[in-house]
Amino acid sequence: MPATSSPVVEAPEVVRLRDVAESDVVALLARYGLRFERVADDAPIPGSFWGESEAGLIASTVFARGDTPLHSLLHEACHLIVIPPALRWRVHTDASDSVFEEDATCYLQLLLADALPGFGTERALADMDAWGYTFRLGSARAWFERDAEDAAAYLHDLPHLDGLLPGAPALQAV
Repeated sequence: MPATSSPVVEAPEVVRLRDVAESDVVALLARYGLRFERVADDAPIPGSFWGESEAGLIASTVFARGDTPLHSLLHEACHLIVIPPALRWRVHTDASDSVFEEDATCYLQLLLADALPGFGTERALADMDAWGYTFRLGSARAWFERDAEDAAAYLHDLPHLDGLLPGAPALQAV
């Protein structure tokens, strides 16, 4: 009997760091007191929870390679943004196990996607679904538009983000 091999699973087509201007990423992260460190394309990413091409975080630094999905980079950055600056030094690889913080992170990454030319909220929603993010309502868009009030309220209540959040209907309604 011939040997069978497992099918090769291709990564979904998503916008990656190499597809946007790195200077835009650096500027966005700096607005929130974060540093960006580009990792060589063939090197492991420091602080990456998921490994492979997924972004990493250590203290106030987000690490990524050219093949890092932009949604991953934003997601990890948003974990750090949600954490008060004085506590970021504690973070290495795994930012939180709080459901509220995770939801706020997902929400914020969608708000900030529009700050990156060549990405935007629409593409971020599609990339999150393609990558396998899971939400109760079945898609990132359904969650963002109809089930993210708690995430918006959590962000709204963080004093260190006062005046730093882009406008969004759910945030304005809180």
